Amino acid sequence: MLDVRRMRVLREVASRGSFSAAADALDYTQSAISQQVAALEREAGTKLVERGARGIHLTEAGRALVAHADVILARLADAEAELEAIAGLRGGRLRLGAFPSAGGTIMPPAIARFRERHPGVELTLTPVEPEDGMHMLRSGDLDVSLDIRTSFGANPDDGIDRVPLLDDPMYVALPRDHPMAAKRTLKLEDLSAESWILGSTGSCPDASIFLRSCQVAGFEPRIAFNSDDYFAMQGFVAAGVGASFIPDLALMSVRDDIVIRSLGPMPPVRQIMAATLKDSFLSPAKQAMLDVLVDVGDEFAGKHRGLALAS
Repeated sequence: MLDVRRMRVLREVASRGSFSAAADALDYTQSAISQQVAALEREAGTKLVERGARGIHLTEAGRALVAHADVILARLADAEAELEAIAGLRGGRLRLGAFPSAGGTIMPPAIARFRERHPGVELTLTPVEPEDGMHMLRSGDLDVSLDIRTSFGANPDDGIDRVPLLDDPMYVALPRDHPMAAKRTLKLEDLSAESWILGSTGSCPDASIFLRSCQVAGFEPRIAFNSDDYFAMQGFVAAGVGASFIPDLALMSVRDDIVIRSLGPMPPVRQIMAATLKDSFLSPAKQAMLDVLVDVGDEFAGKHRGLALAS
């Protein structure tokens, strides 16, 4: 019979790309990782990992086993959650994930409120980007993770359930001495000649929202620089490198040498969601946290800091 703990080790090796990185992640020695993989290969009766000059890669059998490991480990996490739920909300654990702008805004009051109501439940929070958070839900490493969707994207059939929390409006950041800084409200088409600071493209929802908004406004934006750090974006804006799209949740702290301007009563928005693994066990703790997140999301939806700063 295959050892589940060794399957977890193999999955970590596959994810990290090396024995040494997996050892660091699991707090093992590299020798212990090698021994665990060798023992799993004996149990499986076949080679799972190939070692080469460019590092390690999985064999076909190894890839198949890792795919099953994700499902098995997720279901084991479900079993643990169900056992913990027998005691109701008097104990157990809840593992949360959040991307930076939500981790510093939505999550702190939600966690504080949850802990006040259910002090016996152990909470952990992992900083994680939305795409990685969805992967960790599927592998059983998180119970609830915050996600970002776009209003123009199709609803994915990806094995994840999502609960809407709030629409997070986007604002434009400009240098304080910009010719349009005196206007309270801007039209995106009025900024078609600007250079822009943009988050990483690819799967980044914020970048997709910006590019789609520019398309609707009738122009192709000129990208001056890419950064995924919103405070760094403010620095580039202040230095005159370009303008930037910044969501409301990322405006808790704003530099004195830039201005934040509204894009009108119906700005582009990113949809903030609380995500859980579809068909997984909905423990009382998980449901209680979802309820708290919905309440906190409703409260944040009425506090548009960007509008208050656009003066």
